[in-house]
Amino acid sequence: MKSTVKQVYNLVDLFAGAGGLSHGFTQTGRFKVSAAFENNKSAQQTYKRNHGEVQMYEDVTDALDCAIKKRLRNVDVVIGGPPCQGFSNANRQKNHAVSQNNSLVKKFVQAVINLNPTAFVMENVSMLQSSTHCFYVDKSDRDDIDKYEIATKSAEIHLLDAKFVFEGLLNLLSDKNVVSNYIWEKSDYLSLNIIYKNRKRTDKLKIALDKHKRKLLSIADKLIELAKENEGDFILEAGDVAGDEIKKYFASTHSPRLAISLCNVIESPIMYQRMMSKAKEIYDNEIVVSGFALNSSNDLVVNVMSMAVMDYIESILGSSVNGYTIDKGVLSAATFGVPQKRMRYVIMGVKKEKTESVELPVGKHTEIDYLTVEDAIKDLEGVAVSYDVVSGNAGISLKNIKKISKLAETLRNSNRLYNHIATSTTSTALARFKAIKQGGNFHTLEKDLKSTYSDPERTQNTIYLRLDYSEPSGTVVNVRKSMWIHPVKHRALSVREAARLQSFDDKFIFCGTKDQQYQQVGNAVPPLMAKAIAEHLCKYLDGE
Repeated sequence: MKSTVKQVYNLVDLFAGAGGLSHGFTQTGRFKVSAAFENNKSAQQTYKRNHGEVQMYEDVTDALDCAIKKRLRNVDVVIGGPPCQGFSNANRQKNHAVSQNNSLVKKFVQAVINLNPTAFVMENVSMLQSSTHCFYVDKSDRDDIDKYEIATKSAEIHLLDAKFVFEGLLNLLSDKNVVSNYIWEKSDYLSLNIIYKNRKRTDKLKIALDKHKRKLLSIADKLIELAKENEGDFILEAGDVAGDEIKKYFASTHSPRLAISLCNVIESPIMYQRMMSKAKEIYDNEIVVSGFALNSSNDLVVNVMSMAVMDYIESILGSSVNGYTIDKGVLSAATFGVPQKRMRYVIMGVKKEKTESVELPVGKHTEIDYLTVEDAIKDLEGVAVSYDVVSGNAGISLKNIKKISKLAETLRNSNRLYNHIATSTTSTALARFKAIKQGGNFHTLEKDLKSTYSDPERTQNTIYLRLDYSEPSGTVVNVRKSMWIHPVKHRALSVREAARLQSFDDKFIFCGTKDQQYQQVGNAVPPLMAKAIAEHLCKYLDGE
């Protein structure tokens, strides 16, 4: 007679966050977390509180350490979600040329190779499937490109708009030391950039100028002195003009006309600083450069090589050397019973000796029977929220309710409700809350209620969003920053309510400040979705 006892698999969680992915895996009863890697202190605290005695490491690079590999012994599965929000995509609006998240994905791949698990699961933003999410090739990539035959293509990194380009600029950028010498102190750049960013709102511009007066006058002296010491330098002369304009403004009656003139004059130095900072990033990250040039629009660009993130992952882990059969695709959390329309890109790999074919799980729910915001939080409607972390951490006793949804029955697994804390509401916010109906947002407000925003039309649709009880929520992010509103209460959504929308059960307790708790919830993988992935993965691990 065959034993019905199923094997429990050892799990390592990279970029673990608060532990939503691990929580879903362990809920199956088939996985035990051997180690977790997370560098955020409050997320570490949350992870430890909810996952018991787990070896916690701060730096994911430790997963490449031979001693730690030996300590972990047999690792069956590696899971994780390396941050990818900032991948390079030649967007000229970005202040950085190279995303620091690039190295984190590479570390995930390296950790899988080093730990050599039977399977791995990586989850990320749904846009990861796009070829615009790419790595710029650096010197350390050359061996991997040759070894794994990773596809590459030419790319441009935008540095400067055509109107700021001047003769001799290309030669200037060819010397790393020259580039570094042009870069201001960070605080100087930030102070001038604050003024520039407020150029379209004269009321806010005047406040910013008055607030930073002493700093701005100090910067003006520096810019003027640098130009005197280096006569004929085009970039420093632009700084000299800006310095004069700053002094002229503060020596005058501070008229709106002079404030706008000041913003126009400081634009060039700001743009040159951004250009230099990007060029320095390229040098510091050892990006392989074929040259600086003017493109067809006469914008200044740097020509480099790029490789799509997915090509990189599949080429390396799917190679005969590492031997994983891989499937990938976008999964909707709502199809797995999560009351949220959250799309995540999931990559699943299983060793080829286990299977020659891998498919991602398919959710059982469709739009007809998606679970809703009401299913998730209606039972908490009568529970008073706290506005400070201390009382929220202490929790509040829950009274029994006869009629609640099946989802609420599942999630309401504690006699005390923790993290039911929300942001205090200002009089301005309260007026907006009262004016917005379910499903509405900032854009549904009357014009007079939008007055504090510098550019109301560009405000995202998720700002001041009042949730609709009859629908799943949108993607849960840090709902405090987005100021999400309860469906029927004139208040912000609580941390616990946001956690319910993510399908965290009430026994899962978040640690840290109020904002840290909100952020941990927003960053997490919905446990119900993770559980479905884990159950599906078990079929391959069990040899079924």
